[in-house]
Amino acid sequence: MDIHRSFAQAAILEDGQFIKELRVDLTHERIVKFSKTLTLDDEVVIEATGNSLAVERLLRPFVKRVIVANPRLVRAIAYARVKTDKIDARVLAQLQASGFLPDVWVPDDDTQRRRRQTTERLGVLEQAVRTKGRIHSILHANLIPKFTGHLFGKAGKKWLSSLPLPDDERSILARLVDELERITAQLAEFDKVIASESLVDPRAVRLMTIPGIGPIVASTVLASIGDISRFPTPEKLSSYFGLTPKIRQSGDRPARHGRISKQGNVAARRMLVEAAWSAKLAPGPLRAFFNRVQKARGAPAAAVATARKLAVMIWHVLTSGADYAYARPAFTAMKMRKAALKAGAPRAYGKAGPAQDYWIKEIRDREAQYVERVEKAYEQMVAAWKQAPPKQKPASAEKT
Repeated sequence: MDIHRSFAQAAILEDGQFIKELRVDLTHERIVKFSKTLTLDDEVVIEATGNSLAVERLLRPFVKRVIVANPRLVRAIAYARVKTDKIDARVLAQLQASGFLPDVWVPDDDTQRRRRQTTERLGVLEQAVRTKGRIHSILHANLIPKFTGHLFGKAGKKWLSSLPLPDDERSILARLVDELERITAQLAEFDKVIASESLVDPRAVRLMTIPGIGPIVASTVLASIGDISRFPTPEKLSSYFGLTPKIRQSGDRPARHGRISKQGNVAARRMLVEAAWSAKLAPGPLRAFFNRVQKARGAPAAAVATARKLAVMIWHVLTSGADYAYARPAFTAMKMRKAALKAGAPRAYGKAGPAQDYWIKEIRDREAQYVERVEKAYEQMVAAWKQAPPKQKPASAEKT
């Protein structure tokens, strides 16, 4: 089926012969009616488009399998000189029949729901960033110095309302502040739902033992991954996030490594980079790795390299089913408690909670000293690895 916005061109192949071609309107009723003409032995091929998952969901109960093809890799269609809907549908059927169709993994319903949730949250977050940028631009255009405290807190909003601005810009600023309050409330509701779901998901709880990864990052990564068994190696997972460099090599020339590919889930890649910046602040081998790369190539490159390192750790944690090896129990418990409060858990005053150990200085310092020793060991290993071996004299020189 060659899918478009309002219809799909279908070509039915049986025993190597096309027995029927038809056009199906992409409405719920028409798709279900078409599905009932198929059998449980049939296979249906569609290309990955914006509405392909909805078509796949409706076709799935009536056929043996629904294959979603990767349009970037179907070269017979992408580079065809004669390209029509009928030809594209025929090519899809022939490629699947011959076993040469590059397909993509179709997420289950729960993973699709998580992806919609995290994508919508990212959109709300970007809207908040744009609104804050417009407020800052108004202040900059009117030569107003920066506010010393939190600009979008109570004191900052009171300060904004008292600024000497023209009447039209004052009304625009008031509207933007109101808009930011509405967006912030939506973002808080998203964070509440995501935090509550992460706390009951064993995979998310396990990921949160890694420095820099909280409920938002864990949920976004899990929504992108789906089933970790799809990735046989950590390199495959890093490549899926678009965190591996492009490589060009031909003939006898050496391979050239470029920038990261930036393919795959954009939201998950952004979350991992943000987690890398957070991991830089926590003692441990991740901070040592960040600092080592930062000295050689700068902080932005170090953040991307640490994000790739986090992807490797995520693969090992999810595959092995074990917590992060250098997790700090008290710090992790405090992180879980913050996530629970964000999810709406009641505050308990006057009694010790599960995160009480973090506020005991002796325990907190003991855990910090442990991971700092690991950080020092990593630095010593790198220093020894960089030392050049002593140069040996040629055998002919030793004889003379």
